[in-house]
Amino acid sequence: MGTLPAEALDPAAAEARSRRLRDAGLTVCFTNGCFDLIHPGHVYSLRSARLLGDALFVGLNSDESVRRLKGPGRPVLDLSSRAAVLGSLRCVDFVVAFDEDTPIELIRLIRPDILVKGADYDESGIVGAELVRSFGGRVVTVPLLEGFSTTSMLDRMGKKT
Repeated sequence: MGTLPAEALDPAAAEARSRRLRDAGLTVCFTNGCFDLIHPGHVYSLRSARLLGDALFVGLNSDESVRRLKGPGRPVLDLSSRAAVLGSLRCVDFVVAFDEDTPIELIRLIRPDILVKGADYDESGIVGAELVRSFGGRVVTVPLLEGFSTTSMLDRMGKKT
């Protein structure tokens, strides 16, 4: 019987990798989310984010963090499963799990050149936007692929979210 690979870096390893990439003159991008059930909307957003730079770090909410944000029935898939799926996507270079409700500490450690979120976020409400701009980075919102969300998928399956 196979096992899923451990795809998530710890924050210290992510900080070191990000620093090496930036020192080499490469552009580091960062995005984050729960990524509970990966769907075409997620893939589109992640691919769009990766096209903005040389490496994409994805902050992944821990199981506890997802439960606090989405409710007791979530996540559907546990952290290692979600990390394995994300880590298998060619557009994702690094997955970093976090237990807090926001990725602000990861953003502080990784210091991305570009912070990326979906266009459903107003830039003024994007966690870490001011921080990224304070060290010379920029914030980019990418278009959403209409008709896809984990909540709507679970609703269609009859699962309470």
